[in-house]
Amino acid sequence: MRVVWRKRIFRCREDACEVVTFSEVHELAAPRAKLTTRAIAWAVTQLRSHDIAVSALADMLGVAWNTVWHAVAPVIEGQLAAEDRLAGVDALGVDEHVWRHVGPPGTGLVTGIVDHSRGEDGRPRARLLDLVPGRSSKAYADWIKERDEQFRAGVKIAALDPFAGYKKALDDELDDATAVLDAFHVVKLGTAAVDDVRRRVQQDTLGHRGCKGDPLYGIRNILRAGRERLTDRQRSRLDAAFATREEHVEVEVAWHAAQQLRDAYRHPNLVEGHKIAEKVLESFPSCPIPEIARLGRTLTQWRAAFLAYWATGRSSNGGTEAVNGLIELARRIARGFTNYDNYRLRMLLIAGGLDPLTPT
Repeated sequence: MRVVWRKRIFRCREDACEVVTFSEVHELAAPRAKLTTRAIAWAVTQLRSHDIAVSALADMLGVAWNTVWHAVAPVIEGQLAAEDRLAGVDALGVDEHVWRHVGPPGTGLVTGIVDHSRGEDGRPRARLLDLVPGRSSKAYADWIKERDEQFRAGVKIAALDPFAGYKKALDDELDDATAVLDAFHVVKLGTAAVDDVRRRVQQDTLGHRGCKGDPLYGIRNILRAGRERLTDRQRSRLDAAFATREEHVEVEVAWHAAQQLRDAYRHPNLVEGHKIAEKVLESFPSCPIPEIARLGRTLTQWRAAFLAYWATGRSSNGGTEAVNGLIELARRIARGFTNYDNYRLRMLLIAGGLDPLTPT
């Protein structure tokens, strides 16, 4: 059942009256409101917990898009202004994404800051703290500067991908925090190095890009998998491709190097995993395969952040990637955004861990 209330507007005939007109007042709705408090709470809950667009909510309520958003936005802003919203944050994650695919390259990038603090169960949570325009050390550093001293002193761990700009912001503004290089991005660098070696050897031996029937091209997807997941048939295909030509030994060595990097992260014992990581740092830079040597030099530059993974209880940027997944889903449902302020509020409502409203 839907109840519609036609609020009467009164006009004061007293010439000295400063108000002149006023509407009926009731706890059901705020003065001059077009939606009841229950309808606003319902709309906020739908946007927060369900995959739905504002236009769909407006259609359900029988009002315009602006009516719904102008009623919802102040509620979100009020929760974001709560003094205790950032209390207890001791681990941060940061990553960039594109919020709008128009304009010159780079103009649609935003930096997302995520709370990675562990809950009472010891598992890290993923809570979007804020979105700031741009992808640079200044964008991240300015956001940290705006936080109070208590917040900055409480952050002990900061996970990030291999982007020097974010690392510089952490060194400048959170020098007491431990920077941790994200495990996913490190493993991805190792997989990319194997792909580069495969393509180079393919060109050197056959003089063309990989195509159907070429041994290395046929195992391109197997090379990206972890060896613990390979079937006997896939292992046989790998061995056969490596043995086809003598030059393929470079691909084999590169693949084993990438698997060694994965083993460091997968080892159930942190101490043993740290030892494997140390061996990676010692052996990769001197590897005769240029792609692996380049990877070794990159990891050496990030040595402290790379090894911090095993010293911080496997801290990573995985929660940030999970938040990015929620953001991308919301962007698709909304068919894109044109107003950054509206975009920021929507994403913070969806992934910011804000308190649900109770309709009254």
